[in-house]
Amino acid sequence: MSDTLCAPPDSARRARWGVIGYFVATGAALGTWTARIPAVKQDLGLDDGQMTLALFAIAVGSVLAMQGVGHVIDRFGSARVLGPTGLAMAASLLVPGFGGSLPVLLAGLVLFGAGHGVVDVAMNAHSMQVQRHYSRPIVITFHALFSVGGLIGSGVGAVAAQLGAPVSLHFALAAGSLALLVEVSRRRLLPAEPRVVPERSRARGMSPAILLLGVLAFSCSLGEGSMADWSPLYLHDELRTSPAIAAIGYAVFSTMMAVCRFLGDHLVARFGPVSLVRSCGLIAGTGMGAGLLVHHPVAAIIGFALFGIGLSCIIPQVFSAAGTRDPARAGRDLAQVSTLGYGGLLAGPVVIGLITQWTSLTAALLVPAALALVVAAAAPVVRPRPAG
Repeated sequence: MSDTLCAPPDSARRARWGVIGYFVATGAALGTWTARIPAVKQDLGLDDGQMTLALFAIAVGSVLAMQGVGHVIDRFGSARVLGPTGLAMAASLLVPGFGGSLPVLLAGLVLFGAGHGVVDVAMNAHSMQVQRHYSRPIVITFHALFSVGGLIGSGVGAVAAQLGAPVSLHFALAAGSLALLVEVSRRRLLPAEPRVVPERSRARGMSPAILLLGVLAFSCSLGEGSMADWSPLYLHDELRTSPAIAAIGYAVFSTMMAVCRFLGDHLVARFGPVSLVRSCGLIAGTGMGAGLLVHHPVAAIIGFALFGIGLSCIIPQVFSAAGTRDPARAGRDLAQVSTLGYGGLLAGPVVIGLITQWTSLTAALLVPAALALVVAAAAPVVRPRPAG
């Protein structure tokens, strides 16, 4: 009892700030690239197909890197992985910034995706290591700060684009700033604790529980990816709104997701992870479904807002459950769940587009709503395992 009541040590408090730095930097790096996609496309004279190939290169780099990083984290510790890979992620922005051809751009984006994927898994693993020193949940706030980093990166990118700043100069300054942030953050992390992974844990593949957690991550990420590409089209094409109104849907979804993540740690401390995930899934599924079935712009925007509220806390709890089930293989379990989650993010727009070919966009967008209800039904999988 005394352990749960005592304040976290100073090292854990410093490490918390270190993890915050990595989450902000990772979000800012992605926001920086996203904001200048039109400029990169124009500078290199790329068509839509070539630009799609470039965007796919990021996914390829992330997925490939996630396959091996889990073993490295389990063997050497997340802190040792975050040091060099954080700097590599920052430096990889230089390649698309200075690349003068499509092949160079593709190579740079594969490297960028790989750095992003490795840092994503390692910082989530370290966040759970830090949380063990606290008497309350703190993980969801980290994910909220990733969103803040994305807003910072995209906001600065928007200003740079408005001023007509060359992509090379913008990305060089961004890379330097991010490198400084991750280096300062690295110095605050908890010491690495290399350990020998037990043979039984080393040999085991993906367990049923980790697979189910991966399915939950896939389902939520599919919904998130669908919102980015299809919510504006739904409002504009299906409900005949103006382009300005159409843009509100995704903005409301993203804002509610970010805001609610700042409340998530308090909610999970009060209600527990299972109740929180179940409630969030029900809010997302019923809110989105009702908003679509009413078939009115106001109802749709409210539905998108409820969908963002619902999805906000699920992924952090899924990652937390994956990273704490077996400390000896936390890195691999997180990598496996992250890979499935990333797959959902990529598959979402494609799945909705394919379904739209056979039916209406309204019906297609009911799929993410239904998957949210599936997540609610599977909520017990995030229950923490008993100690010992």
